[in-house]
Amino acid sequence: MVFRRRRAADGDELVKDDADGSFDDASADANPTAAAAVPPAESFRLEGPWDAADAPDDGTPRIDLGALHVPAPEGVELRVDVQDQVVVNATLVHGPNAIQIQAFAAPKRSGIWLDVRDEIATSLRESGGSAEFADGPFGPELHARVPPPPPDQGGPPAGTGPQPLRFIGVDGPRWFLRGLLSGPAATDPGQARRLIDLFRGTVVHRGGDAMAPRELLPLRLPKEAMQQAPEPEATRPTLEMLERGPEITETR
Repeated sequence: MVFRRRRAADGDELVKDDADGSFDDASADANPTAAAAVPPAESFRLEGPWDAADAPDDGTPRIDLGALHVPAPEGVELRVDVQDQVVVNATLVHGPNAIQIQAFAAPKRSGIWLDVRDEIATSLRESGGSAEFADGPFGPELHARVPPPPPDQGGPPAGTGPQPLRFIGVDGPRWFLRGLLSGPAATDPGQARRLIDLFRGTVVHRGGDAMAPRELLPLRLPKEAMQQAPEPEATRPTLEMLERGPEITETR
């Protein structure tokens, strides 16, 4: 499903696009060294991404997807992916570039991004891709190249080379936010700047429910466009369940 924000006479309006869119943790307390420590709140709240408790009143228009409130300025498309009637991620598209955003539950006293980064790198290498560790505006990153899907599965024409991907992550208070940049922005910092700003402006609404680490925070379709809310499944998706899908799929 694809949504665009257009300029109306009396303000911004969210409209649905008809185009196709691919759209307390006991375990952590028992093993506090299992993941990197969450950085001090000031290190990621000064510029975002934001926790709902610290989100600035900056006038930025954001689309309410439940656990994620994502900026969607004019000229940026919002696409949501649905698996088994559950919204699993949001993708913001600007020209030929895209950033897929997902939020997961995390332990109270430790972060998970460094462990997740290692696991994604291992998975990509085992599937024939390459992965290199790097540093970026939010700290550790992962830069990867993956074989494209076959043409009969929606991939590019035969003979197309590996697709570049760039993974970024932020550990927040009891949540973890992951971004996946694709398109030229995966390798061009200039083209990535707009997407990085959108990621930085995202607000995470973790909620107070007890959730297992790496469980996907619940998302929903935008209220402005929702005609029938998706019914959540008894088992919510986790980071491992999504590992072989969205993070190695380029969104255009």
